[in-house]
Amino acid sequence: MHRYKVWNGPAPTTAAQQAVTTGTAIKTMLQVATPSTRQVQLIAWGFSLDEPPGADGVVELLQTDVAATVTAHVAASVQPLDPNAPASLMTLGSSATGYTATAEGTITSTRVFDAISLSSVSGESGLTYAYQWMPDERPIVALSRFLRVRATTPTTAVDMRCWIVWDE
Repeated sequence: MHRYKVWNGPAPTTAAQQAVTTGTAIKTMLQVATPSTRQVQLIAWGFSLDEPPGADGVVELLQTDVAATVTAHVAASVQPLDPNAPASLMTLGSSATGYTATAEGTITSTRVFDAISLSSVSGESGLTYAYQWMPDERPIVALSRFLRVRATTPTTAVDMRCWIVWDE
C-alpha cells in the first residue's frame, strides 16, 4: 500500500497553500474519484477556516455515487507521502478528482464518514479540525465512487483549507 494526501487547491510553489471560499450554499470543497480498479482506505482528514461562518454550518466527509463538477487536480497535486511511491491511481478531471465545485450533481446514494458542526460564535473552537481513524475502523471508499469534503455555511462564505489522506 502507498499513502497519499491532497488539498483543496493547487500544490503550493512560490505561495502558501491557498484557501477556497465555501460560498453560502452546500459546496464540495474537495473531491477524490476512485478508479474502477482500486478502492482506497481512509487514514485521516481535516480542515481549517480563516474565520467562523456567519451562521452555524456543517462540514462533512462522505462517499457519493455522483461527481460534482470541480476544478481538476493535476497529478502533482495528489502527493505521495513516500517520495519513492508511484503516482496515485485516482482519476483526474473536472468530474473526478479536484476542488471548488461549481455544480453538485444529483446524488442518489451516500455513505457519511464524518460530519462536524461549525459554530458561528467568534472565538469558539472548531476553526481547525483533524481526524485520524484507528486502524480497524478506517473506512473504505468503493470502486468508481467519489469521496467529498462538503461545507455548508448558509449566510456567510468563509475561506477553507481541507485535506484527505488515504492508502491505495
